[in-house]
Amino acid sequence: MNASAGDLFGLPPEDRASSPYTGYTRAHWEAVADGMLEAAWKWATPGGARLDLPGPPSHSGVRSDGLEGYARTFLAAGFRVAGAGGKDPRGLLERYADGLDAGTRTPGRDDTESWPLILDHHVRGQPMVESASVALGLRLTRPWLWDRLTSGVQDRAEQWLRGALRHVPAGNNWYLFPYTVAGFLESVGRGDAETARARERASELLEHWYRGDGWYADGDGRAFDHYNGWALHLYPLLDAHLAGDEQESARYGSRLREHLESFSLMFGGDGAPLHFGRSLTYRFAASAGVGLGAVTGHTPLTPGASRRVVSGSLRYFLKRGAVGNDGLLSLGWHGPHAATLQTYSGPASPYWASKAFVALLAPDGHPLWASPEEAAPSEGPDRVLSVPAAGFLVQSTGADGVVRLHNHGSDHVRPDEGESAADEDPHYARLAYSTVTGPTSAENTADNHLSVTVGGARSSRRRIRPLGSGHGDGWGWAASWHLPVFPSGPSTVPGLRVESVTVARGRHELRAHRVLGAPDGARAELTGWATAPDGPVRSLLRGLHGWRAPEDVRVPQGTAFARWATVPRLGAEVTGTAVLVALASLTAGPEAALPVGAGDGVVDEASDEVVDRVEVAGDTVTVRWAEDGARTRIAFGRGTVTVDHG
Repeated sequence: MNASAGDLFGLPPEDRASSPYTGYTRAHWEAVADGMLEAAWKWATPGGARLDLPGPPSHSGVRSDGLEGYARTFLAAGFRVAGAGGKDPRGLLERYADGLDAGTRTPGRDDTESWPLILDHHVRGQPMVESASVALGLRLTRPWLWDRLTSGVQDRAEQWLRGALRHVPAGNNWYLFPYTVAGFLESVGRGDAETARARERASELLEHWYRGDGWYADGDGRAFDHYNGWALHLYPLLDAHLAGDEQESARYGSRLREHLESFSLMFGGDGAPLHFGRSLTYRFAASAGVGLGAVTGHTPLTPGASRRVVSGSLRYFLKRGAVGNDGLLSLGWHGPHAATLQTYSGPASPYWASKAFVALLAPDGHPLWASPEEAAPSEGPDRVLSVPAAGFLVQSTGADGVVRLHNHGSDHVRPDEGESAADEDPHYARLAYSTVTGPTSAENTADNHLSVTVGGARSSRRRIRPLGSGHGDGWGWAASWHLPVFPSGPSTVPGLRVESVTVARGRHELRAHRVLGAPDGARAELTGWATAPDGPVRSLLRGLHGWRAPEDVRVPQGTAFARWATVPRLGAEVTGTAVLVALASLTAGPEAALPVGAGDGVVDEASDEVVDRVEVAGDTVTVRWAEDGARTRIAFGRGTVTVDHG
């Protein structure tokens, strides 16, 4: 059993007067930062250039992983010391200064201390990622570290950092790494045409990737995830804030403010961020955008609500085993969890969580720390919010604090990339994600998925094409279509496509699908949420039209939340065009039951009715809700969907 974070890091007593929701204050944040850094530095090389944390290496190799340990912890140290006005009682900056000296003496050499060279992203390019954390750490601590270095060390550090300006980043948020390096070099009087061009190029791409509603795509495709907060908003706004550039701060700040209108709702009542997208082992880095908004003033949240979100996220992971008995962040979610990871994840990768400590740039007495905690957005009345730019529908229920994200727009497929079932990513391909469940692994039955089985092969969902979204008072909808792709036999079936609509109302999810062009002998299957059979979270799925054969499917590999799980599943034989309707629910707590009324003879007699009537006429679905008699009408058209509710 893991030791508690309080024992490991010497956390002060909880303060429930000023922090009624979490008990955490600024002193808790400082103690966590100090404890994390002390634990990581036990694995430093003699010269301090690398922190070679224990564990399996990433695909970039152990030398790059060691640099990663130095750079990502330096970021935490930078926020910690800068937020304290230069106070450094543990001598952190001296260690990082020594490591910078040792790592840049003979970069590229295969020895204990030397840092790997920064090369193109496809040539073990991970050092380019880490260069941004090194540069930002140096910028944050300039008066106490950089300005005290000898000119020789400064020159060597600059030469190493310039590798980020001279090599090709990956075609996504990576362009912000040379941007950040260039910003540091310019801030210390070492800017030139090369730094200016790196910043111009990144700024151009940011404009190209901005999709509206405060959301950036992470590259030229439709990847919308946590990289918005911990990269695409963080780097440019923090750069402008540190530079005192009011014009750029206003431009990027207005986008962050709009982003937080929806993103701040994506933290559950227990503090958990949504388990969605890649690099989830960065854990509480998900709150970085909320913290940055509070620091810069570019936020729709009150200081008390901001603190509740950021401290809630930090506390959530510390209380659930994210830190091992050795004080190190593990590779996973709560604790170690292999299915959460990517091949680029190494032992020090979790320390991008350091970005959450941007909140420490708000000093003692700042409203973020001085104002009493207030409820998070998900802790108020039930809400449903559509985010058209990303194709999201966010659904929260105050009674249990559960937040669900219905995904009709984010797929992490590049525009030039083909659709292959072999490349299906459970962290993007599912219809829905939440703060209390994780997707099943690729080797187990997929949760929250509409598949078509043809010739014994079950289809995957890759590229997601949005068909629209919207919301009203207490309800909302989102729709998309996808081309089913198959892992064996022909990869596609001519004319076959699936259109999907989610209508959220309260804690219920109406899921309507139209399957087009299904060949003879095809079978459709719909799954719900993956949960532990004996846990506090319950997933239910009921057929309302067209579905048969309800069953619970075993998921032995479990999820990041459950060691072993089950998934509810419905089936239907389909040929040609078929319209299928179901009602799903994910609930936590004592009222974790789904009341369902009439629909294809499926009735839960132990509960009250929710759906009074379902009518399907051609390609139009009409549902009457029992609670208030409201009607939801879904009309599938030629490549379109319209939804009315009233």
